[in-house]
Amino acid sequence: MKNEINLSLWNQFGASIEMLENAIKVCPDEHWNSEKRFWYNAFHCLFFLDYYLCTTPKTFSPTPPFTTSEFEDKMPERVYSKVELLAYLAHSQKKAKSLIFALNEEKLNERWINSSGSMDYSIFEIILYNMRHVQHHAAQLNMILRQEIGNAPEWVYREGELKQ
Repeated sequence: MKNEINLSLWNQFGASIEMLENAIKVCPDEHWNSEKRFWYNAFHCLFFLDYYLCTTPKTFSPTPPFTTSEFEDKMPERVYSKVELLAYLAHSQKKAKSLIFALNEEKLNERWINSSGSMDYSIFEIILYNMRHVQHHAAQLNMILRQEIGNAPEWVYREGELKQ
């Protein structure tokens, strides 16, 4: 039974991550750093994707070249490129898959508590929270793409399964 739950959870979380990836890939260069800040919305989502996957959030540090600017409510010092953000996405995608497939009943019930204590969730709940956050921002990016270029990527049913 455990394997079916892990697989189902990964299929849906992985699909959310792929929808984010597809939106990033489709964004034309001329819209990357426009007034709608496509790059920043994608970065914000990726930063928190990585953070919420950390089982000890008090020790979280993003991979270089990224900083903790998101914790300080300020813009990064520079615009991150599409290549940099896609590499960050690939890193977090692997991290998510590893975490989900390593889940057991004990791990699911461990607590995820941020530094201020304002977020106190089970590992299972923070995974669901994270998936909703990714999907929320993927939808925002798709809306920007529809408004700006009249096109957006298709729905992903499960990880690896694009709508036909």
